[in-house]
Amino acid sequence: MNNYAYIIASLPALQQEDKRTDNFSARDLIDEIRSQLSAQDEAVLDLLLEGCDPGKLDAEFYQKALKHGNRFIREWFRFDLDLRNTVVYYLNDSLGRPEEQDMVLLEGRETEEFFELDAAKAVLNGGDILKREQGLDDLRWQKIDDMTMLDSLDLEILLGYVLKVKIIDRWMQLNPESGRALFRKLVEDIRSTYDNKKQNLTI
Repeated sequence: MNNYAYIIASLPALQQEDKRTDNFSARDLIDEIRSQLSAQDEAVLDLLLEGCDPGKLDAEFYQKALKHGNRFIREWFRFDLDLRNTVVYYLNDSLGRPEEQDMVLLEGRETEEFFELDAAKAVLNGGDILKREQGLDDLRWQKIDDMTMLDSLDLEILLGYVLKVKIIDRWMQLNPESGRALFRKLVEDIRSTYDNKKQNLTI
């Protein structure tokens, strides 16, 4: 079994005491995690990263992810699918296109509720494009926190960390100042998570 507590404690972000972000590299951070995972957990990580590639997010991918044995994978891609479909629906409505054009609709999910729908709509109704993108990533960040709130020092914490690293990487390219701010937040979140959950384990 992986020593998740050790992996989390050794995450590069936790070693950057001065919180410098000049040398941020999503690939290096993720590779550092990958190098310490078992083959089984590495396969879960690979699926998560596959889902970060928009070109692979088709019905077949989501069907596989929503049936996956890992709870984090199932919940994250259920949220991801619903959020992406909401964004596409908004764009279709704005452009006067058929409402379901380019949406990924899976049979059997017609009655499933998207709990973040109202929050997503509020973000999408904003006028500033960059603020909308930031708002959507804020929803993603919060979802990761919600999904890992009750987890111990386990694989799910690491998967959430990887997703946040991917969000930061995107903002380093879109708006470096926002990217650096998110990286500082990630460092604080990981430290707090590690300290709190480790304390709970010793009680």
